[in-house]
Amino acid sequence: MELSISWPAVVIAIAVGTAIAWIWYSDWGLVGGVWRKLTGVSKEDSERGGKGPFVVLVASIVVTALTLAAAGSVTSGFFDIDSFWAAVAVALVAWLGFSLSTLAQHNGFEQKPGQLTVINSAYQLVLFLGMAVPIGLLQ
Repeated sequence: MELSISWPAVVIAIAVGTAIAWIWYSDWGLVGGVWRKLTGVSKEDSERGGKGPFVVLVASIVVTALTLAAAGSVTSGFFDIDSFWAAVAVALVAWLGFSLSTLAQHNGFEQKPGQLTVINSAYQLVLFLGMAVPIGLLQ
């Protein structure tokens, strides 16, 4: 079995992931205002935070894209299935097994609002699946 990663697919997945984050959480995006209310993070707080959170965001999206591409390649080769469906399956399993389960634990113990857990978990699902599309199509 050979690990085969399409670097153009990874680059596109990074762009897609960044766009999803912006659309999801920006002040004009899908849930930005609700997210700010639930977290208590004001626009001023975000400005004081500087570029640090964005560096973490991009770095984590790069790691996610590489991980999804590698896991999709291994899954596709091992099960001898189309790379698109392998990438989608990997994204779903990664979201359910790592992202959702971890976020639910942390938010539960930190007593964060359930709505915040739903917003962040749904974002992670859309992020993983959105990134899986170019990876699966171009792998």
